[in-house]
Amino acid sequence: MRDIPHLTTVKPRLTVARPPELSIGVPPAEQVGLNGTGGALPPPTLEATLSAELPSGETVSVQADVLAPPLRAVPPVSPVAAVLPVVPLAEPVAVVKNPGRGRPKGSTAAAVAARLRAERSLLYVARVPDEVLCAHLKHAGWSVSVARSAVEMLRMMRPDVAGAGIVDLSSFPVRDLASLEPGLRQPQVSWIALATPQRIDEPDVRRLIRHYCFDYVKTPVPEATVDYLVGHAYGMATLCDAESTAPVAPAGDDEMVGTCDAMQQLFRTIRKVANTDATVFISGESGTGKELTALAIHERSSRRKEAFVAINCGAIPHHLLQSELFGYERGAFTGANQRKIGRVEAAGGGTLFLDEIGDLPLESQASLLRFLQEGKIERLGAHDSVPVDVRVISATHVDLETAMREGRFRQDLYHRLCVLRIDEPPLRARGKDIEILAHHILHKFKTDSARKIRGFTPSAIEAMYNYNWPGNVRELINRVRRAIVMAENKLISAEDLDLDNFAEQQTMSLAQARELAEKRAIETALLRHRHRLNEAAIDLGISRVTLYRLMGTHGLRETSAGDERHLFTGEADGPEGV
Repeated sequence: MRDIPHLTTVKPRLTVARPPELSIGVPPAEQVGLNGTGGALPPPTLEATLSAELPSGETVSVQADVLAPPLRAVPPVSPVAAVLPVVPLAEPVAVVKNPGRGRPKGSTAAAVAARLRAERSLLYVARVPDEVLCAHLKHAGWSVSVARSAVEMLRMMRPDVAGAGIVDLSSFPVRDLASLEPGLRQPQVSWIALATPQRIDEPDVRRLIRHYCFDYVKTPVPEATVDYLVGHAYGMATLCDAESTAPVAPAGDDEMVGTCDAMQQLFRTIRKVANTDATVFISGESGTGKELTALAIHERSSRRKEAFVAINCGAIPHHLLQSELFGYERGAFTGANQRKIGRVEAAGGGTLFLDEIGDLPLESQASLLRFLQEGKIERLGAHDSVPVDVRVISATHVDLETAMREGRFRQDLYHRLCVLRIDEPPLRARGKDIEILAHHILHKFKTDSARKIRGFTPSAIEAMYNYNWPGNVRELINRVRRAIVMAENKLISAEDLDLDNFAEQQTMSLAQARELAEKRAIETALLRHRHRLNEAAIDLGISRVTLYRLMGTHGLRETSAGDERHLFTGEADGPEGV
């Protein structure tokens, strides 16, 4: 097939047979967003014909809507031929005249139109799509893909293709807005948000627009405004460098969901620490997602293309941990028939995640400390050191400060591991995230049951908020998955979650309410100050001794005789003590 000359190599002329009637429906100023389009008039469109003569003598004519120059105070256009620069806006309709001899098979104009159409992709996300809007966008030349859920949105997005996007936030309930964030944060799509005047006042909707959207429009919106905004959004999206972005897997096991202040602070911390190679220590209760945090740091770092190797220090026998970490040479011991590369060396260039570092034996702690100091390892049975470039992230649910006082963990190793510290919030401190996570888990595992589960009953939601969740997110996943299989109705009840004892709101005395509020205040202060008792006590306005006693009263910390002697030495209860 012969080469088709690019349209930009010809000089088209736009012939206007009569004065253009620039009758434009002007949208109210309050319906347009704030990214340079508030109150501005969208440029008028004209119908034009572009003609180009091929080397073979053929003439290609492309009919398209074009953008006229911005409105200015200029004299009216006279009814004569005028030459104006044009920009294709709508889907071109090409006609070939004077085909001549030897015309190749297929339509040359159809190929030109297909190429132009393929370059303008648009993703429309709405629980109930507007068919009129879809038809208008397709007629305007956009290649429209429609997604009705967050999972479909992520599945349709391609990291190497830039495009515009329209997300109808009014069509999604508040509990589903958090699931849209992984798709909205993808930089290869520039988003225009649609929202009703009532929904625009909701904090979650405003936050999504402020953080992830190029612009927004209040519905109902004129079609001319939509054309203008998506055109600008598409232009901004084409400036994105696709190679520098890391796509988020749709509904994968490495997904983190959260909208509360504690999780937003965690996300900001992850983005900060991902830009450095310093060691990171993650502290949190069992089941809070410490490995997911480590994986998120790795995927946003410069080492994301290399290996992420995780090892549970508490699951390997202490006499095998040395060989698992550093490997061994052939003949190092009985049964060592060949050389084995250890986990540290296998993570070379990438990230090594040491889970449950608090269970690491003392003899292995010395070898790990030497590796962190020198950046070299020695395989068992070897005489030479091997340099290894790896970033180390560690995590544990053990209180390492107490372990250091009791001699179970080396203090110098702790300072090497804890250059940057991240505290994982427990599920009970995440507020409305409990319900959001429950719906996310339900949507992810709803195919486990042949029955079509639609959601949770009000009693189930109440029970989840009243329950303390000692197993955190891991326990929530377990209970929801079991309820999906065992539920006999389309809505999961508190009995299906085995939380029927927490469904009814029990009467509470003033003393019980005060005790509950006191416990929550102490938990929040300890989390904010990373369990540093002095700072938490100052924040609460009590002495350290009083704080420690209240922690024991509420079961927030196990006390020991050694701890009590350490705390009460030289300290007295202040006037605010209880």
